[in-house]
Amino acid sequence: MAFQLIDRIAVEEEGEGPAVVCVHGLGGSSNSFTPLMPALARHRVIRVDLPGSGRSQRAEGALSIERYVDTLLAVCERLKLTRAHWIGHSMGTIVCQHIAADHPKLAASVALFGPLIAPPDAARAAMQARAAKAREGAAGMHEITQSLLQAAVSADTRQRLPLAVAFVRESLMRQDGDGYARSCEALAGARGAALERIEAPVLLVTGDEDGVAPPQAVRAMADKLHNAASKRVVVLPRCGHWTPVERPDECQRELREFLATNART
Repeated sequence: MAFQLIDRIAVEEEGEGPAVVCVHGLGGSSNSFTPLMPALARHRVIRVDLPGSGRSQRAEGALSIERYVDTLLAVCERLKLTRAHWIGHSMGTIVCQHIAADHPKLAASVALFGPLIAPPDAARAAMQARAAKAREGAAGMHEITQSLLQAAVSADTRQRLPLAVAFVRESLMRQDGDGYARSCEALAGARGAALERIEAPVLLVTGDEDGVAPPQAVRAMADKLHNAASKRVVVLPRCGHWTPVERPDECQRELREFLATNART
């Protein structure tokens, strides 16, 4: 595994084969995709910590979905990637949609976990309030984490999978307060991609208890993918928003089959 900083952005690269780029969500990092790595054994996997998150928290200035897209395009250029399979979680799914819509030659396929087009207005206001809370420092991040463990992880996961709960807790608690706040503001200002322009095959995976990406919203999202080469919606039972962490085996299986089907695209 190789680790490097590209313009203060932490990038991990592992394996050989067709390229896969992983884009995490709010409060996540490259580690959000560790549970999916067994399904990516025959691929060149590039995991990026977005500006303001994880080990890229030293990236300065305002954050936005557009900046995330530009960051990933710069990483692809530096690594000489001209085509890749894209995997996103939560906020990262918005970034992947923009790349697939606006840079179709770069997207061989798109696999989205906990996908959303853009936050509804009520969620945008909540994100701004969460940003203010995050700027209170460790105490604010602790309060945010405790709230999200109840709201974003399923009751079944909380009861049966303490390691998954610990992972989500640590992922959130490890974030820099200011970086997380700026990430919240990026999500609050997110605009949806032109879904009708996405031509790549698309996999959409959500949980039946995912309040951020509820099944009915994900199915409605799939209906807008008029020009996608193929599309598949998977709803995992007793699962919340941290899909790959809460249900790694099921997510690995879906991803493995999806990539095998689209290996030559």
